[in-house]
Amino acid sequence: MLLLLAALFPVAVAAAEPLSAAAQQEIERLVSQEMSRQGIPGLSVAVGVGGEAAWSAGYGFSDMENFVPAKALTQYRTGSIAKPVTAVAVMQMVEAGKMDLDAPVHRYVPAFPRKQWPITIRQLLGHLGGIRHYSSAEETNSTHHFRDTAGGMRLFLNDPLVAEPGTKYNYTTYGYVLLGAALEQAAGIRYMEAIRQRILIPAGMDHTRDDHVFALIPNRSRGYVLTANGLQNCSLADTSNKIPGGGLISTAEDLVRFGLGVRSAALLKQSSVDLMFTPLRTRDGKSTGYGLGWGVANLDGRKVVRHAGGQQGVSTMLSMLPRENLVVAIMTNLEKAQLTDLSQNVLRSLTGARAQQPVRTVPAARKAALTPGRARPIL
Repeated sequence: MLLLLAALFPVAVAAAEPLSAAAQQEIERLVSQEMSRQGIPGLSVAVGVGGEAAWSAGYGFSDMENFVPAKALTQYRTGSIAKPVTAVAVMQMVEAGKMDLDAPVHRYVPAFPRKQWPITIRQLLGHLGGIRHYSSAEETNSTHHFRDTAGGMRLFLNDPLVAEPGTKYNYTTYGYVLLGAALEQAAGIRYMEAIRQRILIPAGMDHTRDDHVFALIPNRSRGYVLTANGLQNCSLADTSNKIPGGGLISTAEDLVRFGLGVRSAALLKQSSVDLMFTPLRTRDGKSTGYGLGWGVANLDGRKVVRHAGGQQGVSTMLSMLPRENLVVAIMTNLEKAQLTDLSQNVLRSLTGARAQQPVRTVPAARKAALTPGRARPIL
């Protein structure tokens, strides 16, 4: 009974300007509904309103085997939310005159072989550079530990481009690893130190770092995957091969602080923020729906800027309504959880709009794990 109560009642932290009780109750209703629908074992959520971190809470369990409740400060892998962090650091270098968006990346990373066509920093930020993504399960589930960005870059640096730069949107984590190497050269320090000095400290992100598999990281969540046989531990993975593109660990609160820092132009000039939030176009004029490190979409007539993350044992989402000055971060310890509908409904609740029914269905194999008689998380 005590374990069930721990799962049902969130561990919440309120800031100087907390949400109203009614707003908190609506978010909790949405979270509870989606955790039950998808069988999510643990989830943390944080909200920023009016330029301030307003509220955060954790639900369920961060560790199912030891019955550790999820809380606001539970740390999860960010997955690809590392990409906008890298993008902001690159734009800081652009503002400082140390990088040029339209310069070839070879200028900053001479070790990267020249390809058939030059690749610019802008193209890499918008996934238009032609760099490939993962090519095998061994790469996706890598357990090799890399000591530096150059080590991760060796996985793809000699491979041909998948398309001429500027002609095709090709989402790629490796493109951001290359950006991380360029950032190191421009800043004159290693990637994590550059991020720490330029983003983590100014934004107050005290619980964000590289996802180091050997380090002891307080409040680190375990990761799970839901299969037809029920909830299981996720596969092993060492994300040191892709830190700039998907190798950080953070909290929902810290991700909100990052979003607030970007939205308020505390980390960048407003002109740079506007540029990042503008979708790029391929050479034939088609919008990619992705700016410089951020996805750009429409939510009920409002511009929404966001980035999702997903890898072994986690699913994450950082969403913003820039004009309304709202930021929402959701982090879960379930692989392949679908968070777009939940994040959109939380944003709707904060604007006074009605929540909508989820449009993304749970795959049949995962539905089977949620039927009576199957192993399932305590929610």
